[in-house]
Amino acid sequence: MFGRLLRRATHDDAIATRLYGAIVAQARTPALYSSLGVPDTVTGRFEMVVLHTVLVLDRLQRDQRERALGQKIFDLYCIDMDRSLRELGIGDLGVPKRMKKMTEAFYGRAAAYRAAISAGDAAALADAICRNVFAGEPAAPGAVGLADYVSASAMHLGNVSTDLLADVSSPFADLHAIAKAGAAA
Repeated sequence: MFGRLLRRATHDDAIATRLYGAIVAQARTPALYSSLGVPDTVTGRFEMVVLHTVLVLDRLQRDQRERALGQKIFDLYCIDMDRSLRELGIGDLGVPKRMKKMTEAFYGRAAAYRAAISAGDAAALADAICRNVFAGEPAAPGAVGLADYVSASAMHLGNVSTDLLADVSSPFADLHAIAKAGAAA
């Protein structure tokens, strides 16, 4: 236990911290909530952190070094979720149960998003987003726009090298352009 506390931070730790910071920053982008209709609630924000984390972790499945970086990002996600639960007033006895539910939710959403993205199935992706982000609301107005953004972000992430991934201001697609295009349609 003390080994992790006493070890020196590595270059990959710094990259993981920057990437997780980018994930959280993107999940807080106002356009997600104002233009695409994501509920501006604790649950809606959780869904956006999960969605962006899944996108980055999927990108980091290319090779062993990148998988190790992905694990560091997932560890930061878990630490962040634990801290968030405690800030919401969940006690020490309740945190493990909630973390288990949140982890199950993460893996379920990841599987649904991955399957739809890898198949290039925009309708399946929009359905998964409706189920998870919009609490099953049929034909949620922002679901198609959010699915377009997720697909564009997956493609954008796939075209960026790992070294550049941590150095760009945002490794995700241009949300504002996609939100404008959706509003114009």
